[in-house]
Amino acid sequence: MQFTIEHEVPGRVRVRLAGRVPEGDVGALGRLLAAEPHITQVSIYPRAASIAVRYTALADDPLPVPPAAADAAFEDPFALVPGRAEALAALAAVDAASVGEARRSHPGSAAPRIHNLLADVAWLIGAHLARRWFLPAPLSAAYAVWSYRGFLVDAIRSLAAGRLDVPVLDASAIGISFAKGDFKTAAGTMLLLGLGGLLEDYTRVSSQNELIYSLLEVPDFAQLIPGGDPDERGAEERRVRAEDLVAGDLIVVRTGMPVPVDGSVEHGIAMVNQSTLTGEPLALERGAGDDVFAGTAVEDGEIYVRVRAAAENTKLRSIVSLVEQSERLKAASLARRESLADKIVPWNFLLAGIIAITTRNLERTSAALMVDYSCALKLTGAISVLTAMSQSAREGFIVKGSKHFEAFATADTIVFDKTGTLTAATPKVREILGFDGWSTEEVLRFSACLEEHFPHPVARAVVNAAAEAGLKHRERHAEVEYIVAHGIASALNGARVVIGSEHFVVQDEHVAIPEDAAAEIARTMDGLSTLYLAVDGELRGAIGIEDPLREGAVEALAELRALGFRRLVMLTGDNERAAARVATAAGITEFRANLLPECKHTIVEELRAGGSRVVMVGDGVNDSPALSAADVGIAMGSGTAIAKEVADITLSEGDLASLVALRRLSQGLVRRMGSSFHQVIAINSALLAGGVTGLVTPQASALVHNGTTVALSMRNARPY
Repeated sequence: MQFTIEHEVPGRVRVRLAGRVPEGDVGALGRLLAAEPHITQVSIYPRAASIAVRYTALADDPLPVPPAAADAAFEDPFALVPGRAEALAALAAVDAASVGEARRSHPGSAAPRIHNLLADVAWLIGAHLARRWFLPAPLSAAYAVWSYRGFLVDAIRSLAAGRLDVPVLDASAIGISFAKGDFKTAAGTMLLLGLGGLLEDYTRVSSQNELIYSLLEVPDFAQLIPGGDPDERGAEERRVRAEDLVAGDLIVVRTGMPVPVDGSVEHGIAMVNQSTLTGEPLALERGAGDDVFAGTAVEDGEIYVRVRAAAENTKLRSIVSLVEQSERLKAASLARRESLADKIVPWNFLLAGIIAITTRNLERTSAALMVDYSCALKLTGAISVLTAMSQSAREGFIVKGSKHFEAFATADTIVFDKTGTLTAATPKVREILGFDGWSTEEVLRFSACLEEHFPHPVARAVVNAAAEAGLKHRERHAEVEYIVAHGIASALNGARVVIGSEHFVVQDEHVAIPEDAAAEIARTMDGLSTLYLAVDGELRGAIGIEDPLREGAVEALAELRALGFRRLVMLTGDNERAAARVATAAGITEFRANLLPECKHTIVEELRAGGSRVVMVGDGVNDSPALSAADVGIAMGSGTAIAKEVADITLSEGDLASLVALRRLSQGLVRRMGSSFHQVIAINSALLAGGVTGLVTPQASALVHNGTTVALSMRNARPY
């Protein structure tokens, strides 16, 4: 970066740049310079093309060496100030590439700052007053005509596209002032419209950046292969935070897991759902040599991925995509109101035409064109939604669009999966049985060896139990296969190994259970969720999982009833006894057990066909069909990536109390949007009536219209 030193005192230097700093680069440039350890404060003045930095020496900095020349010949009195050389070097090292990288790494770096907003407002008003006071009338009029070109271009574009919208209204109202020869009024109207647009943009962008920052705080995780050698796939894996991954790391992604970073597949094959990036609902096959991207998820299979880009950058892209997508997923009521506002614009022109014909008063005609409903309705609605989304992220749930808020606010039936949803995300192993010579330690050790590869609460329970017992388990089996809603299959010394539900092991795999073993299992595992381990068609063990109800679940369900949910239903693939125990403890009277994923999907569709507005809450791959079939699908944050991908809302903390907060917030959003709609209609209708009757001038109308729009938007930006 080229600069010249403008002013300097020890510890502080102000430099002048070769050109102005673009507003969008101010935040990124500030972050870049602040990263230099010697720089303690950065002040950027974009319009003045100036930067002031404060700097200091670090404790381990060597003392500066004076030049060999005589002191009298030494012309730079600040050269020996500690930290100065490093600060100037940091300034000189800045280039377009480094600023661009800083901007991509920090989405909020382009967020508008309040002092920049005030500076822009002061600049607009000051320039307007200076032209009005000091320029001769002909030059001032010429400048007003020149300033009109932007409004005129926007209007022409709208007309070329066959639209009669707000830009056409604005250009027409200003044009009438020019037609009257009233250049001061035209310039004043453009000033007010410019101020209104500036404030509206600031409010909108601030809300969007607040949402992005909230979403960035939600962590992702990955399964890291230590050493990064694809030939060492049997090595013990480590679960790490995705943000700790660096380029070159090797991770494994299996059925139901997210792809947390961009990378290329080195081994394996999987069906990858990329709908968040491409909008395509069908999963694509990805194998060795193919690229995969952050924000996608594996529906089926297993792939080993070499990390190509830092997690913070790829996660940012996913979040920005979500924010952009939220604009498309508008609530039906908001979309209807915005559509109504757009349809009113032609009536503005009709009214203006009638006034022009009947009164021949151009000022009243202009007043009829100065008021529109569209901007106010769109901005207040968008700010309400962005505020709700950012507050949701802070409180532990991520919502993909305002339509889901509205659907959740009006739903009357809520359906829960059992394991990991109503019950704790960290169930415990309570009983272990070994058969045919297998000890309980061997059953637990080998089960943990299989289960450690998959992100399911029951799998984690087995792995944790083995760790607590101090059982080391080495990879002795072939690659594992996850069979959705059933269990896991692998091979040991050429023999088929399976672990999973009774339905999977007994009915699908045709493993015979001797009568004495069945009796012992029934007696020992009563009320527990049971996993069966079989090798080569022979039962080797059974593990009883205690699935305790989530803390606060009873209170949360009672509050959901009080907030308008008429029916609470539990669906589970677990056995009847375990299901009945959990349902009784939770106070749920409607439940179904021994269900396959397609059964859950069918039940949700039957409820909707019966007229119910259904919310489905789940956490696993087997819940995905039901989540997609419901009016609103909600995934627990501790669940699988596919569940989160399909769901409309994710509870990042997995706390059922979040459902209560979400219901209240959703209902508050619906009320807030309704209130804003009525206030916008009332205020602007009053302005329109005042302008038509001559009680309100076009300038006053523009001022009040833009002022109330910004005021309502700022009110809607308050927390719920």
